[in-house]
Amino acid sequence: MKKLLFFRNVSILMIMIVMVSCKTDKKEDTTIEDQSNDIQKPEAISIITRAMDFQSVDTIPSGWNTIKYDNFSKETHFILLDKYPEGKTIENTMKEIVPVFTEGMDLINEGKAEEGFAAFGKLPEWFYGVVYSGGTGLIAPHHTAVTTVKLEPGYYIMECYVKMPNGKFHTAMGMAKPIIVTEEDSGNMPPEATVNITLSGEEGISYDKSITKGKQIFSVFVKDQKAHENFIWHDLNLVKLEDYASEDDLEAWMDWSDPKGLITPVPNGITFLGGVNDMPAGNTGYFYADLKPGKYAFISEVPNTKSKGLFKVFEVID
Repeated sequence: MKKLLFFRNVSILMIMIVMVSCKTDKKEDTTIEDQSNDIQKPEAISIITRAMDFQSVDTIPSGWNTIKYDNFSKETHFILLDKYPEGKTIENTMKEIVPVFTEGMDLINEGKAEEGFAAFGKLPEWFYGVVYSGGTGLIAPHHTAVTTVKLEPGYYIMECYVKMPNGKFHTAMGMAKPIIVTEEDSGNMPPEATVNITLSGEEGISYDKSITKGKQIFSVFVKDQKAHENFIWHDLNLVKLEDYASEDDLEAWMDWSDPKGLITPVPNGITFLGGVNDMPAGNTGYFYADLKPGKYAFISEVPNTKSKGLFKVFEVID
């Protein structure tokens, strides 16, 4: 049991450290498609990626907060909010975590998976006290993700650990930024969902009504949580699927432990439209979308999603 918990936490940390490297082109493109909507949306906290960075305020209130994430880069990214143990900061991340994940991932990319996972044994004990507290799902280049989460006061790191074409995590390239959540409550209330989703590692993804075109607010209730074969917790991502997109390619891509997984470029015909990132069991997050007619899917960032019920395809009718 102790070994299982170790590997579970190790994988989650990899997610966090690897998140330092989301890359973009130097030439700024100001065009962006906003998948959000204004249904009951409170004032949002703006986070922007232009290169391998997160541009945002440094301090936000506790309680319910809505994040508006504009991805101006040429790569798919996400935001995962990691609540750190007291006394630990971004300096600890860069000195004690990033080098370990870099070593481990380099070995995995060389085909030495056993040695790579063994290298994660060098992670410091405090890392296992990190609490993964939500954030946006994967969001395509030149798109906007809007997600609402409830945050406790504390010191957080926001990160993205999608991989560059050379297999390096975005975290290692600079996509890790501290943000302080203060004792002062935002006073916000959660939005009223138009569709309620239940996310479960045992029962898969389910929702309470047919999904129609137009502006939607999805609630995501995490009924249970566990580490999967790649040591990652289940989250929820919304994906637009073109007619020529391969569901098998998408499923394989969602497994970071495959050298070809979670890496730029995404499979052909796939556009990520946000969602809610890893949260503990019992938590609920919300995300916004404005759906056009077509084929979509909800999917988690874990292996073998179809057999687990964590890959659900649906049609939005005109």
